[in-house]
Amino acid sequence: MPRFAYVNGQFVPHSEGVVHIEDRGYQFADGVYEAWGVSQGIIVDFEPHLDRLNRSLGELQIDWPMSRRALAMNIRELSRRNRLNEGIIYLQVTRGVAPRDHAFPTHPVAPSVVITAKPLSRAKYEETAARGINVISVPDQRWARPDIKSVSLLPNVLAIQKARDNGAFDAWQVDAEGFVTESSRTNAWIVDADGNLITRKDDNAILSGITRKVIMALMEREGRKIIERPFTVEEAKSAREAFQSSASAWIMPVVEIDGQPIGNGQPGSVALGLRELYMREAVTL
Repeated sequence: MPRFAYVNGQFVPHSEGVVHIEDRGYQFADGVYEAWGVSQGIIVDFEPHLDRLNRSLGELQIDWPMSRRALAMNIRELSRRNRLNEGIIYLQVTRGVAPRDHAFPTHPVAPSVVITAKPLSRAKYEETAARGINVISVPDQRWARPDIKSVSLLPNVLAIQKARDNGAFDAWQVDAEGFVTESSRTNAWIVDADGNLITRKDDNAILSGITRKVIMALMEREGRKIIERPFTVEEAKSAREAFQSSASAWIMPVVEIDGQPIGNGQPGSVALGLRELYMREAVTL
């Protein structure tokens, strides 16, 4: 089946999508992005991701490329054209095309927008979740505003590549004080001996994950306690369970950190139960 992309006002074959060589996203990483999971043809947590896009654009003083309603229509249309049943939709907005200069363009330029859609195998994710994943810890080398979902992801790229080079699925990033911030692309969680869920406070040190927020709402409804505070790698290694959350993989159990098993080295009941709950309720909202 042919794939389509949306590039600056046009739906085009994916292989023919191009941007200008002086697009500031290409030259300065001067842009932001969002990504939606798609399950059973449903774009999951659609409006909250648009809300976060609005915040990211505002933090970088980039205008919306079109109205929110028009952008939503184009996202849905691209999903339809790609007949996306299970997968992910990626949206990128940059400041636009201008002669290369570090400062913002002195004359108004139109933001650039690219939207792509990619099929994913949910069965593969289910198999991975049933096994659990291993991660390594790496120093967090990102800029001081990872709360902005910017396209400046080189530290994340280096972190995940180090994980792959060491036979790990992902990397948990650790700040200068020794506390876990988040993984290369997901929020990090642990479960303590009393069954409490612990995750870092939503501040400028982490991206405010949409799946993270849904998890917190679901757990509050279920009467489960969530503690927002930093935790160290050593605390994570001795935790009852660990997992990470994201729009594409939802809840993924972590069974090993730096070669040390978490708990009994198998996906725990809290993470697996939460994954089932999320799939049953959040995905069908």
